[in-house]
Amino acid sequence: MRRLTLLLAVLGLLAAGCGGDDGVSVDKPWARNSPMMASAGAIYMDLEASEDDRLIGASVDSSIAGKVEIHETAMMDDSMGEEGAMGDEGAMGEEGEMGGEGGQMGAMMMREVGEIALPAGTTVNLKPGGLHIMLLEIAEPLELGEKFDVTLTFENAGEKVVEVEVREEAP
Repeated sequence: MRRLTLLLAVLGLLAAGCGGDDGVSVDKPWARNSPMMASAGAIYMDLEASEDDRLIGASVDSSIAGKVEIHETAMMDDSMGEEGAMGDEGAMGEEGEMGGEGGQMGAMMMREVGEIALPAGTTVNLKPGGLHIMLLEIAEPLELGEKFDVTLTFENAGEKVVEVEVREEAP
């Protein structure tokens, strides 16, 4: 009995040291409700890492969306043309940079980004008009009050499953 108690105590200490604090906190996760004919939706939240990390991926069950990407909303350079407005990768530079120098800024566009940097101790806001998780090929419109899980993948902290509520506006 004494060995079992000691073993459990040691395992508890190991668990606390190897993942009791997963390194990233997630606050206020939500998704905006979508119109009936929408094929896309977005997830927003606040992320804070205790040590430098990066959000490198996200996923949801296929009953929610067929594809999930990390996006940002940015101003479109007028020189990008209409195709660039739809996020055409050919309209961006090699590393995802938008348009040429000196061009006038135009409409807003969304583009995929490979990751979101999470500097230690800094809250990074995923919000409308900025960084967000894009749900593409949604199976059904996102309805108010609905809840679903999103799995966030971090470079250092690994995977974290977060429940998201569909709302009209941020909590």
